[in-house]
Amino acid sequence: MLTGKVALITGASSGIGAALARRLAAEGASLVLAARRERNLRDLAAEIRQTHDETREILVLPCDIEKSTEAETLVGRTCEHFGRLDILVNNAGRGHFAPIEETSDAVIRSMFALNVYPLWYTSRPAVQQMKKQGSGHIVNIASMAGKIGFPFNSAYVAAKHAVVGFTQALRLELAETGIHATVVCPATVRTEWAESTEGGPIRDLFSKAAPIISRIAQERGIQLPAVEGVLSAEAVAEKILECLYHPTAEVFTHRGSREFALLAAENPEEAERRQLPAVLGEREAFQTLHKT
Repeated sequence: MLTGKVALITGASSGIGAALARRLAAEGASLVLAARRERNLRDLAAEIRQTHDETREILVLPCDIEKSTEAETLVGRTCEHFGRLDILVNNAGRGHFAPIEETSDAVIRSMFALNVYPLWYTSRPAVQQMKKQGSGHIVNIASMAGKIGFPFNSAYVAAKHAVVGFTQALRLELAETGIHATVVCPATVRTEWAESTEGGPIRDLFSKAAPIISRIAQERGIQLPAVEGVLSAEAVAEKILECLYHPTAEVFTHRGSREFALLAAENPEEAERRQLPAVLGEREAFQTLHKT
């Protein structure tokens, strides 16, 4: 069903973006791969052609989507080259690692500059093209951090909440136009994300906190949220593909994550109680890391 469709993916150089590019290629879509790391994009394009079709049309467009002119040009070149745009995946993103009192203005601006503002930069021209076609699908990659809070990355949490809100507003504006909009809220995914957070790799915090969290939960008799553990980028890409065939407002990629998000919305105190061992465990781990 995706043969002849044109898909533009930002942040396509690794992780979920690269995995989704491979999956869409397998479904017959023509691809536009965008990110800052041109070498990674070209390697991915070569891999896809070798795997599927040497003549597969793949447009590699290195781009810094934090710059509105580059992001708008990215969409413009896509439409100029292919004559259409069927799928826009706003995937590029980055987190940070710091308590609120140490989160600088620069970090706050950085989190919103990459995770939020480009949604307008790419969606504005994309919506114009899709309205001409009478069809299209915009997929925004948020996070469970767009539904609930997490310690030590408040600016990222705020930014991903903004992604969820943006997508809800976009859906309402696009009602009955033939254009779909979806927000994807993954939990933990095996990608570079936890190693490339601003302020240092947050993966170190997660690793050190894991046994502490288990101990605290057992000591206090608290049942931790029943959210599925780490998934591969490929598994997340498969969930996004399902949504492209059967559009929905939201995609929760991990089992149990939708239920926990609903609990957080309906009973935030209970959700926070269930998160308490993780909060205390990460706080203890953070203090240990800062001492070293």
